[in-house]
Amino acid sequence: MSDKLLRPIEIGLTAAIVAIEANEPLVLTAPGGDGDRLRGLPFGPFDAVAHRTFEMGLRAWVEEQSGLHLGYVEQLYTFGDQGRHARPGDTDAHIVSVGYLALTRLTDAASQPHVAGATFEPWYRYFPWEDWRTARPELIEKQILPALTAWAAEPEAPNASRALPRADRVRLYFGADGAQWDEERVLDRYELLYEAGLVEEARRDGRPAALARAALPPLGAAMRFDHRRILATAIARLRAKLKYRPVVFELLSPEFTLTELQHTVEAISGRHLHKQNFRRLVEAGALVEPTGEMSLRTGGRPAALFRFRREVLQERPAPGLRVRGRR
Repeated sequence: MSDKLLRPIEIGLTAAIVAIEANEPLVLTAPGGDGDRLRGLPFGPFDAVAHRTFEMGLRAWVEEQSGLHLGYVEQLYTFGDQGRHARPGDTDAHIVSVGYLALTRLTDAASQPHVAGATFEPWYRYFPWEDWRTARPELIEKQILPALTAWAAEPEAPNASRALPRADRVRLYFGADGAQWDEERVLDRYELLYEAGLVEEARRDGRPAALARAALPPLGAAMRFDHRRILATAIARLRAKLKYRPVVFELLSPEFTLTELQHTVEAISGRHLHKQNFRRLVEAGALVEPTGEMSLRTGGRPAALFRFRREVLQERPAPGLRVRGRR
């Protein structure tokens, strides 16, 4: 039996911990070890002796690496592609990573990371093409679409198993040639860039499309291992859940203004929303109720404070905000 067949498998636990501050979506990152210059998500191995469940193991590792005590946690996906977590020449165990999405409030003193090097960073630093709040990012037209269009014109391998040809995926995923931008396709877009060899991770992993290219300007900051792929999965999941679960309130203070709620939804979705339409949507959904108090932290006229109306969880099965952007 070959050594390759005997290569052991380890289970890793990785967390995309999301927060909102100053209307920006943030993700907790930690520095790499062994001289690795790249940052990554908090992660560590699952210990079947010390941890009764994956989630308990995740919480223990996150607390150790970042000092955070997690609240809302949801399992995302199992990431086990060969080579995704390996370095050239590795003979160590193949890592199968179980990814998680977790939400926290930075207004809580206990939610501030206190381990050296751990910090919250804007998630659009890693996915700049996903932020449409002010306009369609210039990066798409100037760098991404020209490179993807040229790649799509190349002949595909005869054994390619994709349901859609390259040109169709470029058009659908990046909203080209009149196609509508779908904010939930975060992972599809990242995987397309990876397949085309346009992100640093593809070159680092030795993908042929990347090695065949001359050096390109970076498309967002790279992350350790497959952590940018895990983060893309987390963003896509959170954007989708906005529409059928009240997860947005896990990121807000218990009391908030409608403007703060709108800015939080915009930050997550990457979309600018029409103010009056958004407020009508919130009112129709009966997701919030007034507290009777006013907020003075807006810097202008006092604004009414609201709170999440928890009774809605018993009233209907999918209470969310089915928002639609202005573009």
